[in-house]
Amino acid sequence: MTSPTPDALLGPADIRELAGALGVRPTKQRGQNFVIDANTVRRIVRTAEVRPDDVVVEVGPGLGSLTLALLEAADRVTAVEIDDVLAGALPSTVAARMPERAERFALVHSDAMHVQELPGPAPTALVANLPYNVAVPVLLHMLETFPSIERTLVMVQAEVADRLAAAPGSKVYGVPSVKANWYAEVKRAGSIGRNVFWPAPNVDSGLVALTRRAEPLKTTATRREVFAVVDAAFAQRRKTLRAALAGWAGSTAAAEAALVAAGVSPQARGESLTVEEFARIAENKTDGETDGETGGEVDSETGHKAATRAGRRAATKTERKAATKAQHMTDGRTETAAETVTTAEPETENEESAQS
Repeated sequence: MTSPTPDALLGPADIRELAGALGVRPTKQRGQNFVIDANTVRRIVRTAEVRPDDVVVEVGPGLGSLTLALLEAADRVTAVEIDDVLAGALPSTVAARMPERAERFALVHSDAMHVQELPGPAPTALVANLPYNVAVPVLLHMLETFPSIERTLVMVQAEVADRLAAAPGSKVYGVPSVKANWYAEVKRAGSIGRNVFWPAPNVDSGLVALTRRAEPLKTTATRREVFAVVDAAFAQRRKTLRAALAGWAGSTAAAEAALVAAGVSPQARGESLTVEEFARIAENKTDGETDGETGGEVDSETGHKAATRAGRRAATKTERKAATKAQHMTDGRTETAAETVTTAEPETENEESAQS
C-alpha cells in the first residue's frame, strides 16, 4: 500500500473551503455535523482497529474527513451518502487528495436505510459518524443487511451511545440496547468533544464499538418476533411485563402464560431482561401468530406507540373481562384490564425519534 501524502486529510480551513465552493450549509434535517479535526478521525480509525485487509463501509461521509482517514488504513472504502451535492463531490475530493487510493474507493448515492447491496467485496467493518437523527435505525439496518460486517465503530450522540451500550438493569437500558445486542457485543469506546465539529453540536458525542456475535443467538423465534416483544415491553416500560405485553399476546392472561413458560417473572419489567430472555418469551407466544406483528415490523419508538394503539383496538370486551378475571384469580392485583392498554410512554424524546 502506497502511503498518502502527509497533508491528505482535511483540516478546518479545508472543510470550510470545500463547503463554500459547493455552497453547502450543514442541515439539522439530515443531522449534518462535519468533523474538522484530522487527529479525531485518525483516533476513530485506530479505535475501530481498521486493518489493511478490511473492506470498510461508511455511512454519511459528508465532505470526506473520515473517508480519507479510512483510506489510509483499509484495503477498500465504500461510502453511502444521501445528499446530492456531497455525493457528487466526494469522489473528486478523494481523487485530488489521495490519487493513489482513488481506485480503492466507491460511492453509493442513496439513503442508507434503503441500501440492500454494496459494490465490490463484502464489507468487513462499519465505521461512521452517523447522522444523529437516524443513528440507531441506520446502525441496525446495516447490521441486519450485511452479516459480513464483523466489527463496527460509530460516533453518535452521547445519550444514544449510553443507551446502545447499556446493560440490563440500567436506567438507560432500552430498545436500542436489546436490539444492538441481538447482533453484537456492545461497549462504549470513548467520548468526542463538541469543538471538533462544524457546526458544533449542542450535545456531546460518544463512540460505540460492536463486535458481531460469533454465533447467532440460539432461538427458534425470528428477529421480527423477538423485536416485537422488545417493542411492546418498552412501549410501557413502567408497567410489569404481564401488563405491558397484554396487547402483544392478545390478553393479560396470555402474556402471563408466555412469561411463565419462558421462565420470566410476570412482575418483571423490560429493563431487567436480557435479549436471550426476550427471545424465550417470543418462543412461547401461544396465540398462533407467527410474525409477532400487528401491522408490520415495529422498528421505532413511534412504531412502538402505533403497535400499542393497535393492540388496544384489537382487544375485545371479552378479552378485557377475561384479563380482569385472571388478574383477580392469580395475584389479587387491583390493576384492571383497561389499565393494561394505556397510552405508550416513550423513554425519552431522543429515543422516540431514533429507534429501530
